[in-house]
Amino acid sequence: MGKRTGFEGKPTPQFQEILKNIEPKINSDQKDIFDKEAQDEFLKGAKIAYETIVTDFSDDDNKLTKSKPLLSEKVQDQFNQALKERGERGHYAEITFIGVNSASIKEHKKINSILKVTVDFVAEVITCIKDKEKKIVSGNPDKIKKIYDTWVFSRDTKSNNPNWQLVDILT
Repeated sequence: MGKRTGFEGKPTPQFQEILKNIEPKINSDQKDIFDKEAQDEFLKGAKIAYETIVTDFSDDDNKLTKSKPLLSEKVQDQFNQALKERGERGHYAEITFIGVNSASIKEHKKINSILKVTVDFVAEVITCIKDKEKKIVSGNPDKIKKIYDTWVFSRDTKSNNPNWQLVDILT
């Protein structure tokens, strides 16, 4: 999960160092795609991306801003459609992100140069949907809720762009 958004140039020196450790494994045997260190680095970024995307989806403006570079076109379209429908109903979301309790790699696979990593997240949020009159439609602004998500991230290993993108949300 690169911290630079929309970055298409040369990776940062820190990320180049991570890539040096990961690339030989990516290009070798399928089961050796990630060693423990590479998985830990990936999961750090995945947690940051998860929080960024969840909180961006809850912003009052009913459009994605901060998370756009982290989303594939397909996922961006799905999120924008959901935001549009929420806006048309006159609803808005209030989400307080408490934190990610756990993030674990469920699966990773490489097809040609595309690496896909499936991550199971368990997080805590306070969430409620309100209407124009600020009346609660769903959720509870005083209760912490556990959420369980499985997200698929993808990256072209031949690309200089260090950013991963969310390409699917599994239900």
